[in-house]
Parts: sequence; structure tokens; C-alpha cells
Amino acid sequence: MRRGREDREGLHGEPPPQWARLAPAVALVVLVLAQRITPGDVEIGYFLAGLPPVAAFAYGAAGTAFFAAVVLVLLGVPALGIAHARGSDLATVAAVGLLSVVIAWVRRRRDAQLVSVRTVAEAAQLAVLPPLPERVGPVRCHGLYRAAHRGTLVGGDLYDVRAGPYGVRALVGDVQGHGLAAVGTVAALLGAFREGVLDDAELAAVAARLDRRLVADNAQSADADAGPPELFATVVLLEFPPGRDVVRVLSCGHPPALLLRGAAVRELTVEPGPPLGLGLGPAGPLHAATAELRVRSGDRLLLHTDGVTEARDRAGRFYPLEARLPVLARDRAGLVQAVWRDLAAFTDGGPRDDVALLLLTLDGAGARPAPP
Repeated sequence: MRRGREDREGLHGEPPPQWARLAPAVALVVLVLAQRITPGDVEIGYFLAGLPPVAAFAYGAAGTAFFAAVVLVLLGVPALGIAHARGSDLATVAAVGLLSVVIAWVRRRRDAQLVSVRTVAEAAQLAVLPPLPERVGPVRCHGLYRAAHRGTLVGGDLYDVRAGPYGVRALVGDVQGHGLAAVGTVAALLGAFREGVLDDAELAAVAARLDRRLVADNAQSADADAGPPELFATVVLLEFPPGRDVVRVLSCGHPPALLLRGAAVRELTVEPGPPLGLGLGPAGPLHAATAELRVRSGDRLLLHTDGVTEARDRAGRFYPLEARLPVLARDRAGLVQAVWRDLAAFTDGGPRDDVALLLLTLDGAGARPAPP
């Protein structure tokens, strides 16, 4: 998955819009022409003194100094007929221009520092949740992530798809809380999942590994008397074993995955286990049921977090994901993007919770084993 440009703009910011750069020049011309056509006893040229502060928002120190110099010339040369400024008036305009130049210089320095900090933040977040490859073994992947906090790439949701000796495995999860406060937990769970893909022969063992990670983090937070007293997460794990046309599914309190086969949509029936991190011991994820279902080439599996299905419109109605999928699946732009656009329109701007969507398309599942 390639992250959209709107995600990166939230971190890096954008240059000043074109209208902001044109505004001082347009205002300069308008004021000069207005002074030309007004009677001689009416002076509006002094409004030019407000141009350098306006230019400071869109230009650097040099550009702001240029506008300040032009204003001083227009006001200080009586032959131009713009104004009849005296010494004290010119000194005031010059002081405003100088202050505007300083403001523009400081703003540019702060902008450069902010871009540097945000670049580091983006690199750190992309290290936690890197873009998905377009294909993992016999599975094609399309993902979409929207964090609840504007200007961030990672929140409290997570997903990943990895190939290992036991097949291709996928994870979608939702940890307690959202935003940057949950990034540490997301990173811990993703690290544990990637180890489990290589080491654990059963999905239940992968879930147990994730559960131990959260329980240990809970214990450490309790010892340090910091952070939330109870941390938990819901996850759904999928496994495509090599050489077999089946998918194994294990759910720990997570919304069910959806199977799209042609025009038909249905939930994958799986007996859910408890969420991870609650410290339930033997009754926990080790005994969560793993369902095995037959799949065909071309089947699509849509995994999502509750930020999708719990999103509401203005009337308080939940977003009907399953009911809308048959129509959205025909969108040429792709199912994931179609769901997001429809969800944003349904909620009038987008949900307030983190949203993760992961679409796995089976392209000859079982045609060849996953690489070790």
C-alpha cells in the first residue's frame, strides 16, 4: 500500500497557497490605483503600511523587505502622488516594515525546524507501520489507515501481512485508546506478531505471544505507576497455509472479517476469544477457537477495525459496512478506497476514531508455498 499524499501533507505541511503570495502584490496595485482615482484631499495610501505584515505570512525576510522598501518609496516620494508622508510617518512605516522582516525571518526558521521534527516523526511512524507490499506470496494486499489525530500516520489500530514457514499470516488489531499515546503498544504488538510468524506453528500460539506481550506491559506500567492501569487489544489473525486452499481465522474480541465471493458478502463465522492483555490465563487466547474455511482463487477478505462499523451519521446510525459492500465492490478505484470515501460521506467528514482496512485477495491460494 502506498500512503496517500494527504497523509504526508499532514506531517510536512504545505507551502503558502498561491493566493497568499499574490495578495500583497494585488493589494499594492489596488491601493495605488484607488489613490489615483480619488480626490486629492482623500489619502488612502497609508493603508500600504499594512502590506509588509501581510507579506510576512507568505514570504521570507527578503520578500518582506522588498515590499517594505516599495511601500516606503511610494509613501516617501511626494512626486508619485500616493501620499504626503512626513518624517515621523515614514519612521513609523519603516519600523513596521523592519518588524515585519524580523517576523518573516523568525517564521521561516520555525517552519524549517518544524519540518525537520515532523520528518523525524514520520520516519519513526513509518518504521512502526511500514507500507504494505502489493503482494505477499499468493495474497494480494491493499490497506488503508487513517489515524484519528490529524497530522499522524499511526494511531491505535494496526495491521500487517507476513510470509513465514507456516504460510502467509495477516493481523488486524485495535488497542485501547487511539492517537500517539497508543503507538508504543502498536509497536510492541507488531514486533511480537512478526516473531510469531517465524517461530509459532499455530495461530493460537501467535495469539498467546501477543497476549503475553500486553500482560507484561501492563505489569510494567503497574510497577512504574504510569500509563493506564489496564491495557488490552482486540485482534483477528488469518493464516493461508502453503499448498492448501483454506484460510484459518482466529479472533480475540475483534469484529469479524468479511468474505466477498463474486457479488455475495458474508461474515466469517468464528467463535471469538477474549481480548488480549486481560490476563485471563488458560481461558484466554490459548483456547480461542481457530476456524478453517475453504477459499477459492479470487475470493476477497476484508478485515477492519471498529472505527468503521461504529462510525455514526448525524442521526446516530452505525455505518452498515456489510450492506454497502456489494455496491462498493464495483468501484473501479478499488474497494478499500471506495469504502473510505463512502464512510467519510456517511459521517460527514470522516469518523473520529482510528480506521484500518485490510483487503486480502486470493490469487491462486495454494498454487505455490510461501517462501520461508
